[in-house]
Amino acid sequence: MDQGTESAQPPAVGGDLTIGDLARRSGVSPAVLRMWESRHGFPVPRRLASGHRRYAETDVDLVRQVLRRKDAGIRLEVAIAEAAATTPPESPSVFAELRRRHPALAPHRLRKSTLIALSWAIEDECCAVAERPVLFGAFQRPEFYAPSAPRWHELARVARSAVVFADHWDGGAEDADGPVRAALGPRAPMRREWAVVCDAFDATACLSAWELPGQSTVPDRERVFEAVWTVDPVAVRDAARVAASVAADAGVLAAQSLLYELAESPAPRATAPTGVTALFNRVVAYVDRLV
Repeated sequence: MDQGTESAQPPAVGGDLTIGDLARRSGVSPAVLRMWESRHGFPVPRRLASGHRRYAETDVDLVRQVLRRKDAGIRLEVAIAEAAATTPPESPSVFAELRRRHPALAPHRLRKSTLIALSWAIEDECCAVAERPVLFGAFQRPEFYAPSAPRWHELARVARSAVVFADHWDGGAEDADGPVRAALGPRAPMRREWAVVCDAFDATACLSAWELPGQSTVPDRERVFEAVWTVDPVAVRDAARVAASVAADAGVLAAQSLLYELAESPAPRATAPTGVTALFNRVVAYVDRLV
């Protein structure tokens, strides 16, 4: 679609705003809004099948926040990052956010034993090559995290930040050298999810899955999940933002600063084929051992 014709699109319905609506209400021209989106990934529109942009009411305030910060002398890219960090992701679910923002990621139904193999491969590769990564792991319940605790203790030693999620944590002090533990609320979608997120400048990878319902009598390693995975830095950053937001809601003090850090778009870079091959080789080795 020719961007110049977007102003001629039919009016929005419901609570959605067209780019013209957003421009009129925020005082920023459509051309500038498109430039911000192209260069800074902000504001983030929902795309119709026709390619037209649609925005939420909250985007009006976010754009106005950017203008106020610019007027105060803050650089545009910093103003955008600060404004974006004030709004949590639309879904407190890593899996749902990845499926919403990256529909090209193909979901696959996998047994838990296969998820463990994928998780170990990502953890090992991240520990081996990533420089000071931000790490998140979702394990559903503490007893599922326990076998991985020594691995995550080592990961936390090389990470800039490491957070693990479960529905609750048993009594006892956290290991000062281990990952931060975040307890998920009773209605938190991530209570049913499995995830490993590694976000670093030189290495990115993410695995996210949700447990299909009706498996209370299925043996643990045979439980089936619907999973997606990616090494795309943009998708991994989106997953990390959700995890940081959930951690902040769970009371993790360091998560708020992470939200500001992760609000920025990842630096443009191409995924090295050698890195993907190394990760794939680790996956094959673990799958061969565990499945």
